[in-house]
Amino acid sequence: MTNLSPQLRQATPVVAVRGEGAYVDGEDGRRYLDFTAGIGVTSTGHCHPRVVAAAQEQVATLIHGQYTTVLHPPLRRLVEKLGEVLPAGLDSLFFTNSGSEAVEAALRLARQATGRPNVLVCHGGFHGRTVAAASMTTSGTRFRSGFSPLMSGVVVTPFPTAYRYGWDEETATRFALRELDYVLQTISPPDDTAAIIVEPVLGEGGYVPATEGFLQGLRERADRHGFLLILDEVQTGVGRTGRFWGHDHFGIRPDILVTAKGLASGFPLSGIAASEELMSKAWPGSQGGTYGANAVACAAAVATLDVVREENLVANAEAMGARLRGGLEEVAAKTPAIGDVRGLGLMLASEFVTEDGEPDPAAAARVQRAAVDEGLLLLLCGAWNHVVRMIPALVVDEAAIDEGLRAWSAAVSAGTADS
Repeated sequence: MTNLSPQLRQATPVVAVRGEGAYVDGEDGRRYLDFTAGIGVTSTGHCHPRVVAAAQEQVATLIHGQYTTVLHPPLRRLVEKLGEVLPAGLDSLFFTNSGSEAVEAALRLARQATGRPNVLVCHGGFHGRTVAAASMTTSGTRFRSGFSPLMSGVVVTPFPTAYRYGWDEETATRFALRELDYVLQTISPPDDTAAIIVEPVLGEGGYVPATEGFLQGLRERADRHGFLLILDEVQTGVGRTGRFWGHDHFGIRPDILVTAKGLASGFPLSGIAASEELMSKAWPGSQGGTYGANAVACAAAVATLDVVREENLVANAEAMGARLRGGLEEVAAKTPAIGDVRGLGLMLASEFVTEDGEPDPAAAARVQRAAVDEGLLLLLCGAWNHVVRMIPALVVDEAAIDEGLRAWSAAVSAGTADS
């Protein structure tokens, strides 16, 4: 009998047969509140009627129009729609399928445009599982071990993870920028540095937001030294943080923006955006791919962007995120095992620690499993898988948030009863 790989271990025992909004129905006949959103993918909720209708209509018209062979209307509409929300000056787009592919496309563009070999990455960042993307990933060894040698030219610099260092954000920011300057002086000189890539909020690294001072410091150094600032908005983009882009919280503009996940409400689609001047420096033939900008995925993305705008889902993410965070902080205040609650918008997490402040993956796993028993689906992240994250769909409402918080409180009580 043929089976899935034994290394594909599901985070929950649920077999989902239907999804609607912020909920999934299991094969067991039970309805679950889904605070995973397919790892932040189902931005407009499961099976939003407008996204479903757009995809169904497109399936009956043209499924695949390979976009280096022929253009198709959904792609042209998507380019136009993204132009309404992209940062000023990022007016050229290249599409592919996954976050990893888009990250590698951004890296390739940066190296070709600058003629420089190295890329700086922030400690704790996650950028994908393919070879180059995994080489740039430092959120956990599980994403990069066992298939060395990895890509060369990757240099790691600190991220201002204040809680891990035991500092306030200002101190952590000063440290991270000072160490970046040291890296540029000792390991990767500016003339060898093509770009620095960073997530506005660390994803797999534990849902740690950047600071305004840090990202503005990266922007200043990129401008001063002539390298590019790449923002990996795969998880933080399309409203997830309560702004359309995660970097909108920090008052900066990237040279290259990477997007995926919530862009098409569950259909595989990713892309990079840059200025036309920068994008034109990509070498001929370096951008392509069989399935990039698939017609059905593009149609779903157009519908997704319409829904996000017309249903005010960015503002909803901000409001519901504040409500969720307030509840998480109330639970944390009476739970010594929760050391920190953090995040932006509907991208929130609770970090579990031992009595002496060390990471406690066992407690996090117990709570995550107990949440399933309470009808709430959650995921883990962090270097030790000791952080429980919540990423509900942007359509989530007050009733669902409150339901989730009740389930969370019960799960925390059950999972930390003996700690």
